[in-house]
Amino acid sequence: MAPPLQDLRRLLRGVSLVALEAARRSPALESARAGDFETLISRTLKSAVVSATDIAGLTRGRPHLVSAPRTKESIVYFSDQVPEEAVARSEHQQGGSREAPAVEIEEKVLTSEDSKDAKARGELKDLDGNCGHKDQILDASRGRSDGDGGGGGKSDVTVVPLKRRRPRERRVPSTPFSRALGFAGLGAGLAWGTIQESAKRIVFGMPKTDEKQPSLSPFLSEQNAERLALALCRMRGAALKLGQMLSIQDETLVPAPILAALEIVRQGADVMPRSQLNEVLDAELGPDWSSKLRSFDYEPLAAASIGQVHRAVMKDGLEVAMKIQYPGVADSIESDIENVRRLLDYTNLIPKGLFLDKAMKVAKEELSRECDYVLEATNQKRFRELLSGSEGFYVPMVFDEISSRRVLTTELVTGIPIDKVALLSQETRNYVGKKLLELTLKELFVFRFMQTDPNWGNFLYDETAKMINLIDFGAAREYPQHFVDDYLRMVMACANSDRDAVIEMSRRLGFLTGEESEVMLEAHVQAGFIVGLPFSKPGGYDFRSTNIAQSISSLGATMLKHRLTPPPDEAYSLHRKLSGAFLACIKLGAVVPCRELLLQVYQRYQFSNDDAEILSGSV
Repeated sequence: MAPPLQDLRRLLRGVSLVALEAARRSPALESARAGDFETLISRTLKSAVVSATDIAGLTRGRPHLVSAPRTKESIVYFSDQVPEEAVARSEHQQGGSREAPAVEIEEKVLTSEDSKDAKARGELKDLDGNCGHKDQILDASRGRSDGDGGGGGKSDVTVVPLKRRRPRERRVPSTPFSRALGFAGLGAGLAWGTIQESAKRIVFGMPKTDEKQPSLSPFLSEQNAERLALALCRMRGAALKLGQMLSIQDETLVPAPILAALEIVRQGADVMPRSQLNEVLDAELGPDWSSKLRSFDYEPLAAASIGQVHRAVMKDGLEVAMKIQYPGVADSIESDIENVRRLLDYTNLIPKGLFLDKAMKVAKEELSRECDYVLEATNQKRFRELLSGSEGFYVPMVFDEISSRRVLTTELVTGIPIDKVALLSQETRNYVGKKLLELTLKELFVFRFMQTDPNWGNFLYDETAKMINLIDFGAAREYPQHFVDDYLRMVMACANSDRDAVIEMSRRLGFLTGEESEVMLEAHVQAGFIVGLPFSKPGGYDFRSTNIAQSISSLGATMLKHRLTPPPDEAYSLHRKLSGAFLACIKLGAVVPCRELLLQVYQRYQFSNDDAEILSGSV
């Protein structure tokens, strides 16, 4: 069977399984069995059509319009009189006019011309000063490869033309039934896109590609990639979270249309309508939740995978960020991931060497923890205490009195996401890269407690204070002492190019079984040496000199083919964070004294057992 038809057959089979799951979960199934066909037709059928077409992109929902720059209608004040400081701030930004006294302008809306001017001056920063998910408007057609980034240093950053999207205001599909229908609609849309692309290739021939890159499957067309990304933004929840995890990948390893689609995913999700947002707040904090606040901004600072963040002001005038979870997300994790697994499995996009079932099992456990905001609040308080004496890091306070299992309120902090630091001076980029790697090593080898989500927006750099503000601790987890002991020994072995120690530690940790072929062992060891390269020599390591991820990718096919066992559970979150730290340094083009940072940790480390000999040779 021809490859395009084979791909399409797998895809349709996956869609049919998702559709069967949707039918099985239908709340109207019992009504139909009882003969109540009016309920079946008027409710279920209508819901099915709307959900499927909406998620597949055939319907578009209502555009989410940001308030005009001279009004801030999204802010609601919970008192009879607007605070004087809000009026003063409004007057200042409106040139003294009092035409709209109940206005608080907190966001700057840039036109395309404004963004060009700001970019030319090197003033491109986070527009809302908070979570980094609002669009930093880039003039993608012009690029940037030779400016000083506003910081006086040489910048090697090139802005890649990526599509931007305006968020839509849509109710979150909150039941397993509606979400399963959404996946079925997505699958149907992907199938139709595959047919279109296959027909286009038959008529017009194969699309032109780089000589070094093979032609993409019809399933991975630009239109299908965008269709998938937009559907994930509409679905939100675990499905979008998986897409955002994939978005923190090295750009050389991801085909261009997929990279553009993942950038859409990383920009954020669609927005809950005000009515649904109020339903969540009422259910979680009680109908009198507004009595605890001076004001609340219904325009979100960020719309992410599990919830959206809103600015509010406490009674004492302190600005806070309220993270509000989408309804039904926590209850649909298992069904979401299972539906994603079906689509991935039957489209044959995931190699068997990735052990998809194991990866999905770990993802379910991690996402379940992330949906528990009480646990996240505990994690954040713990990190605030652990980093209280560390220079260059700040963890915001948590306010328990206006938090719950699905709402988390914390101190509002400012800064630009780490990837935007790439537009600043070389000195600043070196500083931030060093602090990120220092934090990563300290989390694993000192605290044994790590925030494992490397999303750029979770690290906000305040240039004035030279401070990295840390947010979002839902993915934090502990690592057992024995695992950290052996992992540190393996890192040292990789840094010192000690082949025998790398193999021994890999077996003790569970990366190898001891039955691997020599081909697999050699690929595994070489990958370890590449990762250890920044730690191999004293002095500053220039992350612009070698693309570590690209070097490892050349060994990836061999390891996927010959791997006998999935990685240990701890490795999934740990390697996501470690790769995120390396990719951040690559993105920044930072020069970092990696070996010195590692040796500082290693020489102070207290192993838990007696065999603390240095297996990796001399340090």
